[in-house]
Amino acid sequence: MRRGQQAIKIWRYDGAFMKFLADMGVSLRCVEWLRENGHNAKHLCEEKFHQMLDDEVLAKARKEDRILLTMDLDFTRLVITIGSENIPNVILFRLHDNRPQSINNIMQKIIPTIDECASKGSFIMSVSENNVRVRYLPIF
Repeated sequence: MRRGQQAIKIWRYDGAFMKFLADMGVSLRCVEWLRENGHNAKHLCEEKFHQMLDDEVLAKARKEDRILLTMDLDFTRLVITIGSENIPNVILFRLHDNRPQSINNIMQKIIPTIDECASKGSFIMSVSENNVRVRYLPIF
């Protein structure tokens, strides 16, 4: 956080701040920003899981009840084929500008939507600069 800025701690998920797991394509600076704003965020590389297989990453997100942040389409394909009721929520960034500040700005805008979607069940959220699309799981 820059000098003079205050963290915005208004977002809730199941009565607590949200829990995120960032895939390798998401910058550590995004994870730091989420933490500065009160969320429980982890990055795969911080935990030395940077070489985990995609299904193992999904299992970790599911086990820790975390929302997976990714830019990798393979995760959405995997989630759709799992067919389980115990599917982690996935946010897929489909951005032209993948710089951390751009992702942080978008996250600040969509956090209320994430909270609303999570209250309805498991989902895949596809996020672009000017569109948010949500699909609830499982998809038949």
